[in-house]
Amino acid sequence: MSANTASASEKQKPRFRIPIPFWAQVLLGLVVGLALGFVARTYDVSWLGTTLDKVGGIFIQLLKLAVAPLVFFAIMVSITNLRKVNNAARLATRTLLWFMITSLIAVVIGLAIGLITNPGNGSNLTPADGAKPDHAGSWLDFLTGIIPTDIITPFTQLNVLQIVFMAVVAGIAVLKIGPKAQPILTLSESVLELLQKALWWVILLAPIGSAGLIGRAIVQYGWDLLGNYATFTVDIYVGCAIVLFGVYPLLLATVAKLNPLQFFKGAWPAIQLAFVSRSSVGTMPVTQQSAIRLGVPKDYASFAVPFGATTKMDGCAAIYPAISAIFVAQIFGVHLGIKEYILIAFVSVIGSAATAGLTGATVMLTLTLSTLGLPMEGVGLLLAIDPILDMMRTATNVAGQALVPVIVSARENILDRAKYDRATASPVEELEEFVDEPQVAVAAA
Repeated sequence: MSANTASASEKQKPRFRIPIPFWAQVLLGLVVGLALGFVARTYDVSWLGTTLDKVGGIFIQLLKLAVAPLVFFAIMVSITNLRKVNNAARLATRTLLWFMITSLIAVVIGLAIGLITNPGNGSNLTPADGAKPDHAGSWLDFLTGIIPTDIITPFTQLNVLQIVFMAVVAGIAVLKIGPKAQPILTLSESVLELLQKALWWVILLAPIGSAGLIGRAIVQYGWDLLGNYATFTVDIYVGCAIVLFGVYPLLLATVAKLNPLQFFKGAWPAIQLAFVSRSSVGTMPVTQQSAIRLGVPKDYASFAVPFGATTKMDGCAAIYPAISAIFVAQIFGVHLGIKEYILIAFVSVIGSAATAGLTGATVMLTLTLSTLGLPMEGVGLLLAIDPILDMMRTATNVAGQALVPVIVSARENILDRAKYDRATASPVEELEEFVDEPQVAVAAA
């Protein structure tokens, strides 16, 4: 048999496929984590609690390990790829505009839910239960903190906003230099391919990581904690669900003239991973691949998704701070008026980059509370419940990061509607496709 025949025979061999769908693996991980967490807390099994803590912590640590270089190279390369896109400036403007529009809608929904339910009035919490954070965000910190003092610290301290600033500057510089900068661009694309490949291997561990994360939450906080935060927790989940399953489908159907069900078929891999990992940046490769699968042009997706992963936060930066501000104000007996509600909307629309795509939304919360003049001790009230809330918030964030490129592409008539209509791949198929064909991600990123 010739070498060519043998090679062809090998290519025709069916690839090994995991018999259990990826979404089912993640769901199974959550169920197992709940059960193990319950056993560890109820029967005081310390070694089991420690194991869950380590497993969940390692999974998040692996995701965060690639965050700084991934953000830098993804955004730098995406800036240079804009030269390949017709009407690039128009697309960038429309993208940022839709980021702001959807954030405004989300914050209005959050305010409405908070005013209707009064989440702080129904709890047994008092101001004494709160504690000031070590550092509170402010507009001065936000504005001055964009520019780094050196090029090393943002990477060691994971200051994503400063990393984004340096990446944008580097990308523009590469464009201005032209052909002489091609070696730098080629190296950047290769490093990005390496990071994407390694991160996808981590993503395959999501079922195990999800078991550790949810189990750790149960061991640390238990079910009793939910009592004092019942209304608040329900408010966050309901608010995110309204945006995710109400507002987004409505925008797709009315503004983009698209079938919303197809969007969720294509974006579900990213949404479910975001729920487990609680990291928009960690989910970014999946989100980008989902956007491309939904018919968004690769070069445009490579710009919109990385920027969305660091600035587009409907869950963490709109719904959450709106309801949290009302919650904290009611606990501390502070009256909020029309002016304060307008300020909440302003902070949510303009300051969402402060969340920086990492797990948690504490920076955004402190920025909102400080702008309103509310006690910083309110942050301490919400830290205990934050991991439970962050799962739904991040899933909403990521859905919005995939949604906006689809809407903009549809309105600009550059969306591949035929591709959108057949976006039916399961999550595990998408994972296998990327792991086997990393060059697809390089073209996209």
